[in-house]
Amino acid sequence: MSKIFVLAPDAFKESMSAQQACQAMQRGIQKVIPDAWIIQVPMADGGEGTVDALISSLRGQQIPCEVTGPLSEQRIHTYWGLMDAGQTAVIEMAKANGIHLLPPSQRNPMLTSTYGTGEMIKQALERGVKKIIIGLGGSITNDAGAGMAQALGVRFLNYVGESIQVCGGNLDLVKSMDLSGLDPRLADTEIIIASDVNNQLCGPHGASIIFGPQKGATPEMVKQLDQNLGHFADVAAGQIGPDHRHVAGTGAAGGLGFGLMVFTAASIRSGVELMIDQVQLSEKIAQADYVLTGEGKIDSQTSLGKTPFGVAQLARQFNKPVIAFAGLVGEGIENLFESGFSQIIGINPPDCPLEEALKNAEMNLEKAVAEIVKNLLIE
Repeated sequence: MSKIFVLAPDAFKESMSAQQACQAMQRGIQKVIPDAWIIQVPMADGGEGTVDALISSLRGQQIPCEVTGPLSEQRIHTYWGLMDAGQTAVIEMAKANGIHLLPPSQRNPMLTSTYGTGEMIKQALERGVKKIIIGLGGSITNDAGAGMAQALGVRFLNYVGESIQVCGGNLDLVKSMDLSGLDPRLADTEIIIASDVNNQLCGPHGASIIFGPQKGATPEMVKQLDQNLGHFADVAAGQIGPDHRHVAGTGAAGGLGFGLMVFTAASIRSGVELMIDQVQLSEKIAQADYVLTGEGKIDSQTSLGKTPFGVAQLARQFNKPVIAFAGLVGEGIENLFESGFSQIIGINPPDCPLEEALKNAEMNLEKAVAEIVKNLLIE
């Protein structure tokens, strides 16, 4: 009987989407076992590629849109996903307010906002969806979701009662919130946050200190941003309650996790666990002989909720071998073999320059998979 392979990779950053990775894996397998039964399940963990992976797996559709970018004067042409016969929207915040939308010279989380993400949520509400899944990875923002809330009708007032346009650097000016204009359709919509990190809003493990520097924040900015988030959380707790700032995941996307909980009563889930449920990966792995996964880099951080780790944990429950492929295999992978991984394979030739590795990623993945499958037949 032909072998059954389940292919469940994440995207390989800057080189392959999860779907392209699945196709490269399939080509590699079929070079060796032409009649192999292959089940492709493109994956994501709430970060980059979440919308595309769900559209691909659940036969959804792209909804094109134009929204405000990270800076208020920017207009971004992008899309979100609609599936489940129009009942469920999937939004990737980075498509509107992601770090890739600004060149390094313009990255400044004091100035950026999640307003565009709020505009995408509003568009989904206008379609009459009953559920919205929001992926929070890859942001350039640090505004606690205030911009998102503003796009959905919240007014933020300063100490003299004037309405202000909010961003990460001026949350300390917010004295009160006028919620009378908040879109009433939110009350009838289930909103689920898919987060690939579990940081809380403020403090040493919070949004500003952990992620601010990679978004262009200087040490002085980081301190100010953290204080601003704390002030904003005080105002929100005093006026709306309860205080969500210590909940794991509220620091995701510069505090957008916090803002979604405060203004939309969203619930937070591990992105990869949510994805596993949505694409019914358990049922697929249960019938597999082998499970293949992977992403751009596998290292000690993989166990903190990244896609390959989630896939391996699930496969372990069914006692299925899991082979992971990566563009770069980093330090600290030893413990991963105790978590369900059978093999972890680097796909690039030794001393391969980065530019070449990115350009040839699909070919290198296909070759690496073919080699491993040959070895499986020998065993």
